[in-house]
Amino acid sequence: MNRVSVLKLVVVLLFAIVVPVLVSADDATPPAAGFDAQLPLGIPREVWAYFIPKDNPMTAAKVELGRKLFFDPKLSADGTISCATCHDPARAFTDGKRVAEGIGGRTGVRNSPTLLNSMFNASQFWDGRASSLEEQAKMPLTNPDEMGNSSHEQVVARLAASPEYVKEFRETFSDQPSIDSVARAIASYERSLVSGNSPLDRYLAGDVNALSESARNGMMLFRSKARCGVCHSFNQAFAAFATFPFLTDMNYRNTGVAANNREFEPLSRQAMTASRDESGAALRGLAKRERASELGRFLVSGNVLDIGAFRTPSLRNVELTAPYFHDGSVGTLAEVVRFYVKGGIANPTRDWQLEPVALDESEQRDLVEFLKALTSDDARRATQSTRAATSVRTK
Repeated sequence: MNRVSVLKLVVVLLFAIVVPVLVSADDATPPAAGFDAQLPLGIPREVWAYFIPKDNPMTAAKVELGRKLFFDPKLSADGTISCATCHDPARAFTDGKRVAEGIGGRTGVRNSPTLLNSMFNASQFWDGRASSLEEQAKMPLTNPDEMGNSSHEQVVARLAASPEYVKEFRETFSDQPSIDSVARAIASYERSLVSGNSPLDRYLAGDVNALSESARNGMMLFRSKARCGVCHSFNQAFAAFATFPFLTDMNYRNTGVAANNREFEPLSRQAMTASRDESGAALRGLAKRERASELGRFLVSGNVLDIGAFRTPSLRNVELTAPYFHDGSVGTLAEVVRFYVKGGIANPTRDWQLEPVALDESEQRDLVEFLKALTSDDARRATQSTRAATSVRTK
């Protein structure tokens, strides 16, 4: 195991040990004064509280304002796109498309990840370029392929022209709308999107009948022969899972998905060269190249170990969030499993811990059944009820 991997492992283990201590410290600021968080089974309250920033505590008014902004297309330049366009509750806060679509039908380069439990991400976006939900909330507003505003000031001006919004911002933030308060409100709403209460949570809580025989077999494969837990952390004794129960190591890994793109190999060579330019000019120039997004985390860190690396996503609700991978290139969980059974796609910077595993068809089906057992009953009901309501309205 190289030094980088050892360091990553140490960080994960320290997180599992230290978080309960941190959130119980005497000087901790109340994270949710005036907000009654109904946390689902499987999500420890101390973990939830730890991930609420002290400079943006949760309040009911802030969450409600954030919800209103989240669903309002007024945030986009042409009034057609809201946050919910790409993060639809009917699709577990994804959009069901390979890559995101913004104003005028413009397409992005990445798949829209779920916002369920996004508050627990160490950073946001597939490449981790935003360090917080507040920072992430600002970026799509001025992305020409998403909401298309020329500036944040343009967004604020539209909100400031609404007496209703002016009143709500004054009541919530004691001030006029600003881009920072917009971001704080949206981030607060997103922190209310906490998802648990899956069959696995009930099984770990003592309900031995919560998992089918196939799902139990899949769980054993996940933790052992299939080696899924290398990236999607699931401690053998469940201790670390109980502390940080999201089945991810929060690292960035090259599994070979980016190598599907024929431009990836020459881009990788250029990235190696750019990494030696201490001024950063070469990296900035490379980022402007077509398909440069396939370089993943490297464009953020400049570290050659991050070439083609993308965030390891949480597996909670993965059944509801197809298509998969950063580019939406795979449509089913069965295909995802087959991709990893063969060891991903070989390339010079592929994660060294990724290797082929010997799983027969029956074992692969069991693994898929376990992945389905990570689906929250609440998320499934929300998905089904929202789609049913949409169907009724369109008849």
